[in-house]
Amino acid sequence: MDFDYDLIVIGAGSGGVRAARMAATYGARVAIIEEFRVGGTCVIRGCVPKKLYVYAARFRDQFDIAESFGWQVDASFDWPTLVAAKEKEITRLEHAYASNLEKPGVEIIRDRAVITGPNGVRLVRDGRELSAKYLLIATGARPFVPDIPGAELGITSNEAFDLPALPHSILIEGGGYIAVEFATIFAGLGVNTTIIYRGDCILRGFDEDMRRGLEAGLIERGIRIIYQTTIRSLAKTGDGITATFSDGVSAPYGAVMFATGRRPNVEELGLETAGVALTEHGSVVVDEYSKTSVSSVYAVGDVTGRAQLTPVAIREGWYFAETVFNNNPLKVDHSLIPTAVFAEPEIGTVGLTEAEAATHGDIEVYISRFRPMQNTLSDRTERMVIKLITEKDGGKVLGVHILGPGAAEMIQLVGVAVSMGATKADLDRTIALHPSAAEELVTFKSPSYVYRDCKRV
Repeated sequence: MDFDYDLIVIGAGSGGVRAARMAATYGARVAIIEEFRVGGTCVIRGCVPKKLYVYAARFRDQFDIAESFGWQVDASFDWPTLVAAKEKEITRLEHAYASNLEKPGVEIIRDRAVITGPNGVRLVRDGRELSAKYLLIATGARPFVPDIPGAELGITSNEAFDLPALPHSILIEGGGYIAVEFATIFAGLGVNTTIIYRGDCILRGFDEDMRRGLEAGLIERGIRIIYQTTIRSLAKTGDGITATFSDGVSAPYGAVMFATGRRPNVEELGLETAGVALTEHGSVVVDEYSKTSVSSVYAVGDVTGRAQLTPVAIREGWYFAETVFNNNPLKVDHSLIPTAVFAEPEIGTVGLTEAEAATHGDIEVYISRFRPMQNTLSDRTERMVIKLITEKDGGKVLGVHILGPGAAEMIQLVGVAVSMGATKADLDRTIALHPSAAEELVTFKSPSYVYRDCKRV
């Protein structure tokens, strides 16, 4: 059968762009369809602008300790300047992404696509029907907004980067990494910030010491945390918003943000027409090679619900192209993924949590808590935490968890060793770099405590 393209990619985010570019370098005729901006969530309204705003927020901490190093600081903050600088940078990145697609010959179609069958799509605005031997769904995910009265008065991470002005106060619902990162941003920029979360501690699924350490760090920065409570309704009052909680209490805020998870972008995509199966949560069902229930249709990235992280989407897109267009079948290993939470303090983590590792056999846990060196001349008491989890008797490293300055950079590097199967003995043979926080990883002498038969002893 004669097709217009070898591959049509729907969605020009991290996974789709990598898949399209790699497939084109292998000689495939590729079109990528995007209705918004090239770059997807990460570049346009996710990781990149988020990290830039976190940098902006961290200056407040630096100003706080500057005097102890002899500096006198008289600083003020201008929100429009930050927003404009952010927009300039993501526009540069968008152009770079588009250029990287065009160089190997990928056709960029700026429209919305609807799947019409196993090999076809229709452009909503243009009206054209296009066909391809393979279709790749890379439409990502979007913020979930609870179905409550007045929900339209709230914002999500999509809108938070471009507010016309900073609110005097903000209520953030959620306890995941998006909630705590934006709490760090707003509080660092001088906004009175409150987190409200239905659970009993932030960052469900992370190691307990990381959760409690970050909780303490947020509170030290003036962020209020309300647990085991949700927002029942929102109402406009004057120039603010009144939130009514599940316990019946009401309170006014300058803005309310929902950070209550993300949902795959599958609505009105036409997946049912092609017979593509979805999970009960709406994610696209794929096998280990990212193939859906239809042999000509694949999916990568957040829309599959496997791991909503940009590097994972990029790897899935790359391996899809290798498998389908380079005759080199590759499977992404989702079992060991380094990740970071760019809150303040920062978290970096790779491998098993203590609770998870304790179910895998006898383990040893090493923990070091200390003041970061940059704080030792000041009166700040915040502690850095470095945690190492290994099999017994100096065995394989099962998990590394770091809370404090530079945690993400450290975890990326130690993640290489963990993915290679490093043992505690391997770390012990490494000479420490002094003075550094990371030297703690190679200077642990004896376990802080151990687990035997799944019990802490």
